[in-house]
Amino acid sequence: MADSKVPPTRDAGKVATLLDSPEIAALIAALEDTRWTGRPGYPIRAMVGMTLAKSLYAVPTWSRMVRLASEMDGLRRVLGGQVPSQWACYRFTAKLREHPDALRTCVDAVVAALAVERPGYGTVVAIDGSDMPAYANGQRYLYNHGPERERFSDPDAAWGHRSSISTRKGGGYYGYKLHAAACAVTDLPVAWTVRPANDYEGAEVAGLLDAVTARGARPEYAVMDKGYDASAVHAACMDRGIRPVIPLKRTADVARGDYQPSCEHGAWTFAGADDARRRTKWRCPSGGCAPASRWVKADRLHPLLPRETPRYRTTYAKRGAVEREFGRLKHDWALAPLRVRGLSRVALHADLTILARLAVALSDARPAVAGVATARAS
Repeated sequence: MADSKVPPTRDAGKVATLLDSPEIAALIAALEDTRWTGRPGYPIRAMVGMTLAKSLYAVPTWSRMVRLASEMDGLRRVLGGQVPSQWACYRFTAKLREHPDALRTCVDAVVAALAVERPGYGTVVAIDGSDMPAYANGQRYLYNHGPERERFSDPDAAWGHRSSISTRKGGGYYGYKLHAAACAVTDLPVAWTVRPANDYEGAEVAGLLDAVTARGARPEYAVMDKGYDASAVHAACMDRGIRPVIPLKRTADVARGDYQPSCEHGAWTFAGADDARRRTKWRCPSGGCAPASRWVKADRLHPLLPRETPRYRTTYAKRGAVEREFGRLKHDWALAPLRVRGLSRVALHADLTILARLAVALSDARPAVAGVATARAS
């Protein structure tokens, strides 16, 4: 679990620490290289500091962030003595959208550094999606029984469905969905993507797992809820050497119990798994059958980690990590409510929010590791 259950300390010193970190400094240098001749504008360091402070102080809009920075002497000094205007912040986010490789490289470096500093980071990932209601009206009609709406303020958004706990009857909402793979050991995000709300969650699993491994984490288990129980999802996990931990949907064959190996002596018991061959071994309870055991191809009905084992129950209990992280990002880091429109802007907002979250976790981990090393040396 995460080291702390309370929101992080909000101070200008934390922003300065983040700006001085090697990963953020590399991002600043990369963005400096994109400058061209003309009006110098605000320093890139100040602009990056504003984006980090916006998430660190959980401020939803740039106008409020500018007012806050103008009132805080310590934060203004960290930004170089001059607070950028809200229009400069809008232009800077447009610049980040034009140069996504620089931000992506920074995120990859932060995640890779966390994998080194935090043992166990990414070994067990919990995958799920969370609603992000759009900053727009998605109603089809202008009013009840009125004409259809000709244009939408956010055409990239779509109607989707959240859990049964909803203020709207049936759980429908208009907006986007954040798909994320969170570490079940540290409760920190490892990989994520933003899609319209009607996007199928299972289609994002392969991409999330590829991003997790590309960033230096080595997951052994991927934990998901029952909505991900599909043959394609199980295959995507096993193709990457990861054991899926997903509850079984109660389909017709599951209800009949046809999938369970059995004989006249009773139901067969699990006797091991071969990840390389993607086979599970089952044994006759009495040993009276010939042969007394057999290998069965691993699939959603016969996973590499059987649902009847204590290890499965222990591992599946870690799925709540991704739900807790969604709550922290939305309430402690201003991921929600959205104040931007368009898929590219919403995705950038999520990237900057999670980058600040991970950068703070990395800065907190580095002094702790250094302190332990110093204590051992002494």
